[in-house]
Amino acid sequence: MGLKAEKLAEIETVTLGHYNQNAEAFWYGTKGHDVTQNYAAFLAPFPKDKKLDILDLGCGPGRDVNYFQSLGHRPVGLDGSEVFCGMARQYTGCRILHQTFLNLDLPSLSFDGIFANAALFHVPSQELPRVLDDLHTALRPSGILFLSNPRGDGEGWSGQRYGHYMQFEASKRFLEEAGFEILDHYYRPLGKPSHEQPWLAIVAIKPLY
Repeated sequence: MGLKAEKLAEIETVTLGHYNQNAEAFWYGTKGHDVTQNYAAFLAPFPKDKKLDILDLGCGPGRDVNYFQSLGHRPVGLDGSEVFCGMARQYTGCRILHQTFLNLDLPSLSFDGIFANAALFHVPSQELPRVLDDLHTALRPSGILFLSNPRGDGEGWSGQRYGHYMQFEASKRFLEEAGFEILDHYYRPLGKPSHEQPWLAIVAIKPLY
C-alpha cells in the first residue's frame, strides 16, 4: 500500500525543515566539495560552445548555479527550502524557483539540461515516476539529465531526512520507464575501492524520438 498524501506532506515538510534549520552549516560543509567530475560528465554530451539553459534541481545555497553561470550558461536554480532559495539568490543573482520536488511546476521544453546533484534521493519511490516525468517534459529533445545519489537498498528516515536509496539497475529502470536513455554512469569518489564509493552518478538523455 502506498504512502498517503498526509505522509508525503510530512516527509517533505520534515526533510525541508531540516535543511532550513541547518542551512548555514550545510553551506559551509559543502561549498568546497570537489564535484568537477560531475560537472564534466553533465556537460560532456553538449557542443562545447553552446550556451545552455540549465535547471539546477535541489540547488541548495547556489554553489553549482554559480559554477554554471561562470561558464556563461543560463542557469536557473530550484529548491524546496526557502532559506536555501534566499541564499542562492543572494550568492548568484540568478533566478531561483521555490518549488518542492513533489509539486513541480516547470514549463515544457524549457531546459537543455537538468543537474540534480544529491537531490532526487529525497523523493519517495512511489512518487519518483511522476517527478521524472515532470523533468522529462521540462527538457528539450536531446536534453541531458544528470543525477548523483547515495546508493543503497531501501528507503526511510535518516534522522530528519527521508531518503530513497537505489543501486544502478533500479535507477536505470526508473529512468527508462520515464523515457530516458542512459549514456553513462560511475561511482564516486573516483579512484576508491567500490565499498568506499557511496555515490552513484548517472548521465541520461531525452531521446529525439
